[in-house]
Amino acid sequence: MATLTIDGAEVTVEDGITVLQACDLAGIEIPRFCYHERLSIAGNCRMCLVEMERSPKPIASCAMPVADGMVIRTNTPSVRKAREGVMEFLLINHPLDCPICDQGGECDLQDQAMAYGRDRNRFQENKRAVKDKDLGPLVATIMTRCIHCTRCIRFATEIAGVEELGAMGRGEHMEVGTYVENALTSELSGNMIDLCPVGALTSKPYAFTARSWELRKTESIDVLDAVGSNIRVDARGREVVRVLPRLNEDVNEEWISDKTRFAYDGLSRQRLDTPYVRQGGKLKPATWEAAFAAIAERLKGVDGSKIAAIAGDLACAESMLALKDLMAALGSVHIDCRQDGAKLDAANRSSYLFNTTIAGIEEADACLLVGTNPRWEATLVNARLRKRWLAGGFPVGLIGAPVDLTYDVQHLGAGPATLKEIFDGRHDFAQVLKAAERPMIILGMAALARKDGAEILAAGVEIAEAFGMVGDGWNGFNVLHTAAARVAGLDLGFVPGEGGRDVEAILTGAQDGGIEAVYLLGADEIDMNRLGEAFVIYQGHHGDAGAHRADVILPGAAYTEKEATYVNLEGRVQRTARAIFPPGEAREDWTILRALSAELGHALPYDSLAALRTRLEDAAPSFAERGTVRPAAWQPFTATGQMLDAPFGAAVDDFYMTDPICRASETMAKCSTLYVSGGVKATGTDG
Repeated sequence: MATLTIDGAEVTVEDGITVLQACDLAGIEIPRFCYHERLSIAGNCRMCLVEMERSPKPIASCAMPVADGMVIRTNTPSVRKAREGVMEFLLINHPLDCPICDQGGECDLQDQAMAYGRDRNRFQENKRAVKDKDLGPLVATIMTRCIHCTRCIRFATEIAGVEELGAMGRGEHMEVGTYVENALTSELSGNMIDLCPVGALTSKPYAFTARSWELRKTESIDVLDAVGSNIRVDARGREVVRVLPRLNEDVNEEWISDKTRFAYDGLSRQRLDTPYVRQGGKLKPATWEAAFAAIAERLKGVDGSKIAAIAGDLACAESMLALKDLMAALGSVHIDCRQDGAKLDAANRSSYLFNTTIAGIEEADACLLVGTNPRWEATLVNARLRKRWLAGGFPVGLIGAPVDLTYDVQHLGAGPATLKEIFDGRHDFAQVLKAAERPMIILGMAALARKDGAEILAAGVEIAEAFGMVGDGWNGFNVLHTAAARVAGLDLGFVPGEGGRDVEAILTGAQDGGIEAVYLLGADEIDMNRLGEAFVIYQGHHGDAGAHRADVILPGAAYTEKEATYVNLEGRVQRTARAIFPPGEAREDWTILRALSAELGHALPYDSLAALRTRLEDAAPSFAERGTVRPAAWQPFTATGQMLDAPFGAAVDDFYMTDPICRASETMAKCSTLYVSGGVKATGTDG
């Protein structure tokens, strides 16, 4: 520990931190532009200058380590003069864009010019101008505003792992840009907008849409992947106009993926805003009463054994529980939340969680990836893996299709045969796992959604036990989900009951007549052609694949339009909050199911969200603890079948088109066309 004096007060801080951090801990504000606590120190903006006793000139506090006995002064005339001088230099070439700049009201340069700058400028010459760069469909550039803080360069290089931005030229000819004109190829590129302290990098889809003080801000959770990133939804009127990250050190730190940030325009397109009933082969608008009556009429006399339900990837816990209770009342055990057919056992919680936790990745010292591409399946998990790799001593092996994960990965093999070699100790990577103190394994959906998924899952468990991945205070066995609804569905037991059919069997039954009615709760990722002549009820918020096949459509609410519970891949219970109301006649999902149950003569025993959440906690005790991870007791198991020889494929073929919201988004369509179809980058594969 070091004790230093800051503005006459003694402060004791940890060794190794900087003077700027010590001032922050002491509650003293130090202005800065280039410094960011998650990036390497650049020390080039000089806005953080302070006086240090026995130093002949002011020091850059962001780059000076603390030392015992140091005397720092942060508000002397010379410090104020230095800050005014730095600000004057920064504003020499800065354009007077504040009235039309999207950063207005949220700009560090604006705020610090007011607090630390002069009221006039002595520079009389012409301002320089810098050509704007085309960084793709997401990030807009007005490079004349750039103050060369290099935050974007350091983020791209260090956090995103894509070295595409740099500084070219010297002196007043210096420019920040891509070395070769190209779009940014990182799924985290939108975070540069938040990092930019001026208006040089702004959101291209959000350009000239609104001012920050016009927006209604709602803290919520992202559901477009299974990470559960903490977000802030900004709305104006009845429209979401922006999504920003919220700080959560245990989940997403302060980053979000580009899909989370930019897919919001899909929330207002292709929406289902009124019930529909198929008449004469065509879907026609109807009232809620007519839609419920059509369902009741069709299900009258149908035995429960011929009714099935499938929950989609965006379904909330409340709606899945209500649907499960309704199916039980109708006498059906044919329910499943695993649209992709993943072979996961709901009875063994430790077998389907990311047990290490996202933050726990930083404690691991070796990693085996099996059938997964975390860069596309869970971008923030991949960012955390890269963060751990940068710290050193973290070998990563991959079994499956070769992918560029932004860090060094040893490609071990393509399929289950390599898993067996590692377990038997015949593969070189087995020695790496054996030498590690806290190794981890991550099984992806490309491995678990196959016919031999249960056997691969069991092989992963055997490897975890054989190489000491599970022990006191450490569990290195992890499943990487791609669906926000999956863990909650498994926690609630939204899987086939005794003698029940899974998704594959439900589709087969619909084809051969064994299943006469199928309830799709936002399920759009299945093969609708296999539903045959079955009566299909679709409850969801977008006119996607399920709605096109449906006989009755019940319009639901999207995640920004309801207060709902989701469980991320770690088992962390989190809730969304209503930012706007659902459009038209659309309603919250659990209320639709409650009303339908009454029409069917099996009224569900809860009339309020509070009562439903009490039932939720009774059904799964883990729902009683919000925001934390309840560790699952380790239960090893084995499988009786044999693993197939086929190599692992890909769970996600297009990062930008994974769900109905993204498929309705114009911005995501542009990204998919440019990055995936257009071949600008090969994010999902080497090369």
